[in-house]
Amino acid sequence: MSNRIPGRGQASTRRTTASRRVGRLQWADLDLVMLGAVLVLSLLGCLLIWSATLERDDLTGGDTRAFLVKQVVNVVIGVGLMLLVVVTDHRWVRILAPIGYLVAIGGLVLVLVMGSTINGSRSWLILGGMSFQPSELAKLAVVVGMALVVAERSEGRWRDRVGTSDVLLMLLVAGVPAVLILTQPDLGTMLVLTATVFGVIAASGAHRRWLLLLAGGGVLAAVAAVSSGMLKEYQVDRFLAFTNPALDPKGAGYNVEQARIAVGNGGLFGQGLFHGSQTQSGFVPEQHTDFVFTVAGEELGLVGAALVVALLGVVLWRALRIATRTDDVFGRIAAAGIACWFGFQAFQNIGMCLGIMPVTGVPLPFVSYGGSSMFAGMLAVGLLQNIHLRTLSAPASRLAAQQRVLVRG
Repeated sequence: MSNRIPGRGQASTRRTTASRRVGRLQWADLDLVMLGAVLVLSLLGCLLIWSATLERDDLTGGDTRAFLVKQVVNVVIGVGLMLLVVVTDHRWVRILAPIGYLVAIGGLVLVLVMGSTINGSRSWLILGGMSFQPSELAKLAVVVGMALVVAERSEGRWRDRVGTSDVLLMLLVAGVPAVLILTQPDLGTMLVLTATVFGVIAASGAHRRWLLLLAGGGVLAAVAAVSSGMLKEYQVDRFLAFTNPALDPKGAGYNVEQARIAVGNGGLFGQGLFHGSQTQSGFVPEQHTDFVFTVAGEELGLVGAALVVALLGVVLWRALRIATRTDDVFGRIAAAGIACWFGFQAFQNIGMCLGIMPVTGVPLPFVSYGGSSMFAGMLAVGLLQNIHLRTLSAPASRLAAQQRVLVRG
């Protein structure tokens, strides 16, 4: 005759199943749609970078695959960083957030002290023959820092809307790196950071008057920067060339005009990968970095360019989906901030290639060449996946806790 207590075996089985499900979530329940879109964008970016540098002996030194190999390495390292964030416990993410913020600030300070000037901006650190742009990490640090402020000051309160002190503290968190970035000066990153901060404050539930004040303050700051001479002459010329490239067709307007020609050459299906006339002739400056979208437009045509835009749209859709489905305040604000960051940066990059936005020198997420942008983007995707897994594991964790109570009872 069995001595088993009726019902206890069933409860133990359900508890074990729930526990296994929680452990299995890290791998089985990843947002595969987002992950697939990011990986396809990254691999497509490797091909576009390869094509853009294939005939550029001045860049490759005769090794036609040099930039392809470098970007593949960047992607592999980025995926490793993403997985590291995915498997990190959510509580540790919040604990390490202030440390990451301080590291980003330290990097921005080091740039001003010992940084190298590239394309007019003192934005790069050269370490052991490798270049790194701390402002890319600062974007993620600001998003996470602002999300942490909202979470720490709102969790446990009866009201959802953030107050004046909360908004001011968020602006302080964003303001320190913003001032350091503007001092470099890196206008492109500053615009992306401004749009991201605006999105985070909107997602936090701040009163709409704050949004109006931020919008008005941004316009006044831009006017003051131009009138005070804070912006360099070439940066002002870029804005003038945006309004009318014919004003300086051999200078600031050259990039805009050549980018338009390259995209227009592509037609519906493009001239073929590695066969773009503008691309292979090297007419478009910085085509493997800031203007990589023109390679897709010329060589893959409207279809290929639309694929890039669609994949970026999928990433934004999944990020916003995560933001709306999580009950965690930190996760909701962080996911919304990352979506704003990716969305505006992609719009800015593609817009300047099409001539509808000024040339400010920002990379296309997951597509442009560069380790700094790839690492920051992959870390952000890892955080999104972490938030997604926590959202899925919460019901299972609650079930496991309830079963423990039942068994003990």
